[in-house]
Amino acid sequence: MTYHNYISEGKERLFQAGQGEQAAQVLMMELCRQRGINLYLDMDTQIDKELLVDYLEGIHRMEQGEPLGYVLGYEWFYGYDFIVNEDVLIPRPETEELVGLVLALYDEYFPDKEVTVFDVATGSGAIGISLNKEEPNMKVVASDISEAALKVAKRNCDKFQADVTFLCGNMLDPYIEKGYHCDILVCNPPYIKQDEVLESSVVDFEPNVALFGGEDGLKFYRDVFEHADKVCKEHALLAFEMGYDLGQSLSLLAKKYFPEAKITVHKDINQKDRMLTIVW
Repeated sequence: MTYHNYISEGKERLFQAGQGEQAAQVLMMELCRQRGINLYLDMDTQIDKELLVDYLEGIHRMEQGEPLGYVLGYEWFYGYDFIVNEDVLIPRPETEELVGLVLALYDEYFPDKEVTVFDVATGSGAIGISLNKEEPNMKVVASDISEAALKVAKRNCDKFQADVTFLCGNMLDPYIEKGYHCDILVCNPPYIKQDEVLESSVVDFEPNVALFGGEDGLKFYRDVFEHADKVCKEHALLAFEMGYDLGQSLSLLAKKYFPEAKITVHKDINQKDRMLTIVW
């Protein structure tokens, strides 16, 4: 049996299990990449036996609904393969757009200046580490309420040799306690509404503490907005990811707390409301 045969079989198994069938090909590509095998040149050759064992195990786990990132133990984000496990949310492509937006706004408002960046609710550390790697002038302090998540983030920080400091605590509390202040605050908080129905592969495997944001999805934004003046410098940029259906409600909430600030809702590549920035 060839690589092509097993990819086809894996797709069919995932399709029958009601899971995303394209994950079978991505799994095979990643397993080949790890072993230095050129899948496209070797597609019709006999499959490596050790690789086959890992592939079939991965297909079985995904048939049960486990996300590909957890099966592999990493997820690609902004060109970096971040370690992920059940203690952290798997970083999404939409969040890459938030990183890109913050880098662009840094160039606009803080060109070539060294700035302090707070990455609030960091999870795997994907946002803060990516920002520091892409722009070394960003000195990042990242926080999370989960000590287990911070262990993963620290492993990623060591892996990529990033300059990021980590704090444990709820939202802005650890920064306030230490008297820290920032030029840029970036946050991808839990924003799914409490009664929203999610795919089982998300709700059954990913940490719920990183998913749900109260009845209206705005619980953690309120928390940050209420205390932002205690941690932000006089001229600051705040950037948030949000659910596609929160654009209007989050914008109104931001105007309530920051009536004199420039508040902008940004669309993602699919033209859905996805990010909100506040410049004061």
